[in-house]
Amino acid sequence: MTKKEYDIVVIGGGPGGYVSAIRAAQLGLKTAVVEREHLGGICLNWGCIPTKALLRTAEISHLLKELPAHGFTAGELSFDLATAIGRSRKVAGQLSGGVRGLLKKNKVTVIEGEGRLTGPGEVSIGREKITARHIIIATGARARELPHLAADGDLIWTYRHALSPKRMPKKLLVIGSGAIGMEFASFYQDVGAEVTVVEALPRILPNEDEAISALAEKIFSRRGISLHRGTEVAALEKKKNNVTARLKTPEGEVKKEFDTVLLAIGIVGNIENLGLETAGVKTDRGHIVTDPYGRTNIDGIYAIGDVAGPPWLAHKASHEGVICVEKIAGHSPRPLKADLIPSCTYSRPQVASIGLTEQAAREKGHEVRIGEFPFVGNGKAVALGETDGLIKTIFDAGSGELLGAHLIGPDVTELVQGFVLARKLEATEEDLMETVFAHPTLSEAMHESVLAAYERAIHL
Repeated sequence: MTKKEYDIVVIGGGPGGYVSAIRAAQLGLKTAVVEREHLGGICLNWGCIPTKALLRTAEISHLLKELPAHGFTAGELSFDLATAIGRSRKVAGQLSGGVRGLLKKNKVTVIEGEGRLTGPGEVSIGREKITARHIIIATGARARELPHLAADGDLIWTYRHALSPKRMPKKLLVIGSGAIGMEFASFYQDVGAEVTVVEALPRILPNEDEAISALAEKIFSRRGISLHRGTEVAALEKKKNNVTARLKTPEGEVKKEFDTVLLAIGIVGNIENLGLETAGVKTDRGHIVTDPYGRTNIDGIYAIGDVAGPPWLAHKASHEGVICVEKIAGHSPRPLKADLIPSCTYSRPQVASIGLTEQAAREKGHEVRIGEFPFVGNGKAVALGETDGLIKTIFDAGSGELLGAHLIGPDVTELVQGFVLARKLEATEEDLMETVFAHPTLSEAMHESVLAAYERAIHL
């Protein structure tokens, strides 16, 4: 059988893989993508995009409850979960088709099937074999499960089940309070479920700044979401129509019944059945070990995105893919710095951050200046009726360097990019204070937070 030859073969067509392939094609490299399921990967098909479509539904649900405050009256409203799910799947399908169109436009060959390393520079897809001088593994990750916390798709879900449920949960237990856990907790509570969240660590959203986590807990609790910090799930006992959860709380062990449990306890890289062991590729705790350019310990084999370790973010994977390909092509890309990658949680309220938390900054030896500005002092937020939240900025007291920014409130997943650019361009507090922010906008709270760090806030 004649083998097809390529300059680059990418195994996995998610946000890391398809972006890598397109950039490789732009650089004149003959490129192929091997995808076993859906172009766009988990993010587009079972993660980022469909969850945001559902969270838009939740946002509308919330707004409908506010109609009287805006002068509207309406008759009895009803909610159909199947219609909302159908819309989210349609959105995902539209964008998956768009990815296929982009690959075709850039003359990237798409090969459907499961790719496996079978020799130096060789990838097998079923009975077909192709060769490439460079092979990029971008196979992503999947939901983590534990022996005593295993999903069945009926009573116990992972995020994939939560995105295409057969029924609406009445009493939902969410295990884990990271971004995935809190987004689904927010969605299902907004559309009528009674939601409980348990977190083994001392605070919810544990990767965020302590002030943000504390305010998030206050807001979510006021919404009616029951939050339990420092609590572990000892066991899940399934019955015919419900699950009994044995919870180890700081006060002792308790039992509670739920009709649905959602596991949101992290993810693990898809490293199985790739031929990594045969090729000698080094892995560590479920992820492929790489250098800052995506290179593994084996020449010609690379890994990017979730399969290469945290942070597990689609935009990180895409950027890593571009860096990897440009390095292969002989360019001089700069390695990706983790503290320049924004993190976003699209719950209600939204949460976003960039750079160091206050605790991390102090632990690194920085003398810091801290600015906080609440959205209740922002005219646009008051006009919107969305005043829960604040913006916190952290500066090095000596140099004026922006070390970190942490936001909770309306549309902060859009606002954070201003701070991302500021850090990338090495803006100081002086640059930010002298920047003119349009009025009335939510972004003015960013400006006021910077001013507050230097005791110059106007509306506080």
